[in-house]
Amino acid sequence: MTPAPTPSTPPPAQPTFTRGVRIAGVGSALPERILSNADLEKIMDTSDEWIVQRTGIRERRIHDPKTGPSTTDLATEALQKALDRAGMVGSDLDLVLCATMTPDMPTPSVSCLVADRIGAGQIAAIDLNGACSGFVYAMNCAHDFIRIGSQTTIGVIGADLITRFVDYSTFGRAAAILFGDAAGACILQACDDTSKGLLAQAMHSDASRAKHLFIPCCERDFFDVEYDERRVNSVQMNGQAVFRFAVTTFPKLIEQTLESAGVQAGDVDHYICHQSNARILTAARDRFGLPEDRFHINIGSRGNTVAASIPLILDELTQSGRVKEGQKIMFLAFGAGLTWGSSLWQL
Repeated sequence: MTPAPTPSTPPPAQPTFTRGVRIAGVGSALPERILSNADLEKIMDTSDEWIVQRTGIRERRIHDPKTGPSTTDLATEALQKALDRAGMVGSDLDLVLCATMTPDMPTPSVSCLVADRIGAGQIAAIDLNGACSGFVYAMNCAHDFIRIGSQTTIGVIGADLITRFVDYSTFGRAAAILFGDAAGACILQACDDTSKGLLAQAMHSDASRAKHLFIPCCERDFFDVEYDERRVNSVQMNGQAVFRFAVTTFPKLIEQTLESAGVQAGDVDHYICHQSNARILTAARDRFGLPEDRFHINIGSRGNTVAASIPLILDELTQSGRVKEGQKIMFLAFGAGLTWGSSLWQL
């Protein structure tokens, strides 16, 4: 007698969402102090031509160690601007989610301090450390909190005061020429249009390559890297290894995200990428044949601002009227960890 066939397990039911997610307001904040390549020429062995050729950077904004601003100052200013532009106040938020690798202190978190400063009341507040990928990670997490109904309105911040960990001498030149300080923020809110929100996202990490970009806090050797006391509390970077990683990872990340969403490269109106190096960004743009007005680069005047770099560009494009309802925007980032991620939105 032939045994009855074993019934196959049905695939899990896909969730049905009853609300979409919109970007209701955007803001950013920068320190007043400008550090130009000419300024760096005076304190280390470098030149404007050398820096521009390798990074595309001509100047960057940095904090003053004595007068500030702090990470919390910049984060608060950026989120308050986003609230103002959304026509909201702090008490309208259910959660503040801050992506940063440079909090002002181990605890309390930047997000807790910001929530108090904007008058948000006793809401949830979380810091997330994804380095340069932090804002993309935070956007993906915040979107899903709203989509599944656990939150309605979230303030998402990317803020870093990375120059606190930069050695402005010839020994630390590789990092000193790259980094700047900034913050950017947006308000995510539930809406009735279920077509709005994430079309696709990706988040990855690979600690086997962490030694290529890290900040040691003590003499302990985590990554089999030769110890030098000047390395402690300073950004350590293997520029060539990071460059190779980024050049190969960016195109794959874009392809993965487009394929997941079922769209073509030309269907995306804006590619907003972490501003790490102009050569990396240009290579990715050329790989997909994208025009300059769709693949934005502002590193020349901002430097690498870590988790703030993506919301900085988003704010610039929004305030200039170039970001419009109905468009598709892809956020892309890679950073220390090593981490990398994407977030493709339907506005």
